[in-house]
Amino acid sequence: MNLQFHKMNGSGNDFVVIDNRNLDLSLTREQIALLCDRQRGVGADGLLAVEPAEKNADFKFRYYNADGGEAEMCGNGARCFGKYTASLMGEDTTEVSFETIAGTLRAEILGDDIRIAMSDPVDLEMYAPVSIDGLDCPIHSINTGVPHTVAFVDDLENLDVIKYGALLRYHNHYSPNGTNTNFAFVTGESHIAIRTYERGVEGETLACGTGMTACALIHNLLTKASSPIKVDVAGGDTLEIGFIKASEQVFTNVTLTGPAEFVFDGTITI
Repeated sequence: MNLQFHKMNGSGNDFVVIDNRNLDLSLTREQIALLCDRQRGVGADGLLAVEPAEKNADFKFRYYNADGGEAEMCGNGARCFGKYTASLMGEDTTEVSFETIAGTLRAEILGDDIRIAMSDPVDLEMYAPVSIDGLDCPIHSINTGVPHTVAFVDDLENLDVIKYGALLRYHNHYSPNGTNTNFAFVTGESHIAIRTYERGVEGETLACGTGMTACALIHNLLTKASSPIKVDVAGGDTLEIGFIKASEQVFTNVTLTGPAEFVFDGTITI
């Protein structure tokens, strides 16, 4: 089969995007993994599929990790999805809504940037009973559409993200589904830098939107840093997390703002 696709990236987190509004594509897990393979396929951290909405939204958002497994949400993917579906609706489109497993999201088109209204976070756990040899810092966790752990470290640049990320990702405390893992460092007032190990990619990615969100919210809980919080990612971009703190540990109106870019279009035989 010849498959038409678009390649997009959000802050270095890259995606294969396919238009499946006619529901005529049914890709297997193995085919998705092949498309995302950087040696044998297009190469991407994940695949986004545009499908027709089932309820009150413009589109349905389907996201698959590089291993072919479907995930609830992806923040950088949602920005790319918002930009792509806005182009389907016409150049004057300023807002797009789409259904995800994590709830209905809205993307606001702000020139080169896309602002995503995220789902309200759940499953907050500060100071989780998790210990990792060689990682001498508290571990916190929160679900910002998908599960994330957050650890603030003293040396982000030289940290072995693959080693410690995998140990946390597969830790018994987060079984059976595992977790994404983030390491953060405070660079200034309401400003942090992060590195992320993504579940499903099984490695470090250049950016992770739900991971940025998780780190920013945990940073607020630890330091009372005010909204918006700026987040530097490994891909070189600085994004912005906005929120309203409804109570001591409850956040609402969470937003993620940053770039989304078209890279190229193509056709591949699978």
